[in-house]
Amino acid sequence: MTRWGVLAIALLAMAGCTQPEPRYVVGDPYWLGGVWSYPQEDYALAETGLAEVLSAPMFGAQTANGEVLTAQGLTAAHRSLQLPAIIRVTNLENGRSMLLRVNDRGPEKPGRILGVSLRAGALLGMSPGRATQIALVVDAEMSRAVAEGLPGHTLPSIAIAAAPRAAVLREELAPLPGTREAPRREVQPLPSAAPIAELAPQRRGPPAPLPETVVQTAPRPGALMVEAGQFAGRSAAEAVAARLPGARISQQGRGRNASFRVALGPFAEVPAADFALERTLAAGLSEARIIVE
Repeated sequence: MTRWGVLAIALLAMAGCTQPEPRYVVGDPYWLGGVWSYPQEDYALAETGLAEVLSAPMFGAQTANGEVLTAQGLTAAHRSLQLPAIIRVTNLENGRSMLLRVNDRGPEKPGRILGVSLRAGALLGMSPGRATQIALVVDAEMSRAVAEGLPGHTLPSIAIAAAPRAAVLREELAPLPGTREAPRREVQPLPSAAPIAELAPQRRGPPAPLPETVVQTAPRPGALMVEAGQFAGRSAAEAVAARLPGARISQQGRGRNASFRVALGPFAEVPAADFALERTLAAGLSEARIIVE
């Protein structure tokens, strides 16, 4: 065996001994695919859009929250959700639905809200290289459970107001007649508490895999829309619509709760929606997105 062969085996052995250390991550704003993304903790997110199957990962690559990226895991990449998070993903084109764990950032292509592993894509009936209409909803209870105890995750502190304590006055009194004063004893200090390091959460290994349970629901494919933004006032919406030929304004709600949406579409094909999104982003509307209606 050559020297390079021995070195390769040694490196593979070292990689096999390295255990991933998942951690809780939200992260700072970042630039990817020509668009800024703003991560935030959101346990109530529900959205529709286009998803894609991620390409086969490189051996040993790490996700944004420290897990090992594999093609066979039921995992996904999202641009803004806290990591990890558990979401229910539904393929609107065939009705297949299942749980996935979000553990990475992406996808890179604008107009895609989710990237899924090869295994998840196969179970959901998604074709690699083709955008698929999906709906996703965060499972708040499961998401909090998988994040609890991970490095980087802190529980909100609860302030408890203590009752005020009055000062305790001490006075030495003379022994009563006919009594003797007992000898004084030194009070021994209590054993010290366990070191803080011993109370720290233990390192976690790879997370438990999600079950490969696919639920069949009715297909609900829709039309593709490019949402340029929602505005509190009609005048702001009209100013944006004037920069986008073909844009339409629709009112959501009434009175003080009214908002005005500027959107393009509907589009029957993904390339047309992608072109409209590209044009909208070029007009300076960085929060534009493709949705399914």
